[in-house]
Amino acid sequence: MSPVNDGSGTRESLFTYGALQAPDVQLDTFGRLVGGDDDTLSGFRLDDGEGPAERGAATMHGHRRRTLRHTGDPLDRVFGTVLHLSPAELEAADEYLMSGSRRVSVVLVSGVAAWVYVAA
Repeated sequence: MSPVNDGSGTRESLFTYGALQAPDVQLDTFGRLVGGDDDTLSGFRLDDGEGPAERGAATMHGHRRRTLRHTGDPLDRVFGTVLHLSPAELEAADEYLMSGSRRVSVVLVSGVAAWVYVAA
């Protein structure tokens, strides 16, 4: 996936559906509040975690970690927000979310190419 350059430097698009939408998490992770655009991811669903290690697990700040899983079913949809991040901010998001997840490139319903974290 290629980053977008909007004139203010290189920007990466990250589709978020959970904790990274919260202002306190954004401030702790990126050092600023990040604007975003509503969008939808088709062919995926959110699970609250099914393994023993995930049951009752929470991320920092008490935000529950939900797991994004690919189903391939176009009727499965996840609603979220696309954040526009610098490469350094994307690395900070990796540090926050990569435990038990991996970052993959997707195309959202709007046609925007974005990164998203899915179950590892």
